[in-house]
Amino acid sequence: MINPIRIAVDAMGGENSPYKVIKALEIHKKTNKNIFYNIYGNKTLIDPIINKTSLSKTDYKIFHTQNFIKDTDSPLSAAKKGKDTSMWLSIESIKNGESDVIISAGNTGALFVIAKLNLKMIDKIDKPALSALWPNKNGMNIVLDLGANIECNEKNLIDFSFMGSALHKSLFENEEPKVALLNIGSEELKGNITIKNTYQSLTESKNSLFKFCGYIEGNHIMDGDVNVIVTDGFTGNIALKTAEGTANFITSELKSALSSSILGKLSSILNYKNLLKFKKKLDPRLYNGAILLGLDKPVIKSHGSTDELGFANSLSVCEKIVNGNLIQKIKKNIV
Repeated sequence: MINPIRIAVDAMGGENSPYKVIKALEIHKKTNKNIFYNIYGNKTLIDPIINKTSLSKTDYKIFHTQNFIKDTDSPLSAAKKGKDTSMWLSIESIKNGESDVIISAGNTGALFVIAKLNLKMIDKIDKPALSALWPNKNGMNIVLDLGANIECNEKNLIDFSFMGSALHKSLFENEEPKVALLNIGSEELKGNITIKNTYQSLTESKNSLFKFCGYIEGNHIMDGDVNVIVTDGFTGNIALKTAEGTANFITSELKSALSSSILGKLSSILNYKNLLKFKKKLDPRLYNGAILLGLDKPVIKSHGSTDELGFANSLSVCEKIVNGNLIQKIKKNIV
């Protein structure tokens, strides 16, 4: 039997934990057999939940700690809180080789700081980048940075291009990564000096990992012509939150319109399958699981407010990243 993928799970991070985390493990395990979960958290709270699931005791091991990082903790106070928190211990487990990947739905800032304190950066990478999946008409985009770095220089954006392409290749091995820089226009003269210099460098760069496709504007992110979109963390975070808010607004308004009259209700019944497909396309839970790229071990951040389905999908991202040898791909291709 092939050695199982060992996922370190911070069971105490995010809303409604550890309940949603343990239920997510049950959902994930039903379709992913060769997985072992190292669970970090309060055993007194975890045991009553996990004992009511279909998980076997051969599927997991619980590492007890009563301490955890709160959402209200600052990154500095979280780092000072102690090395016996569920987040710290789960990250330490990949540092020590006891796990292959770590996932947490907890405090994002704290996760970044504790991960950087415990793990090394990949050689030649100056800054980590937060990357996530973003749907387009033809499949999925990788978008980075989504908030780890407010300011970026030319080298950072070039590094993000290679790391994002390596991630895309790990998740979708049969697709060619196509990189574009998020900008205020598609013309070469548009943008600030940093993005112009990055454009020039990537245009002149010869590599076998990705195809550089120039600039892309925000209204074309979901067209599907490219699949790796690179920007600084300030711009990327605003773009992500705007897209999430727009998706929620559209879904809410459509639901309201279809339930406001008899004709609307009849229409929703007749178009049930199409509406279900539409809802799934915009459901953020199906794209849950951001990756902190640049560290020498894979660190996955689940959205804190997601439910067990969303967390289960981020567990699938963990599995794909390990199977796709993401870290090795980045090390091999980084300039």
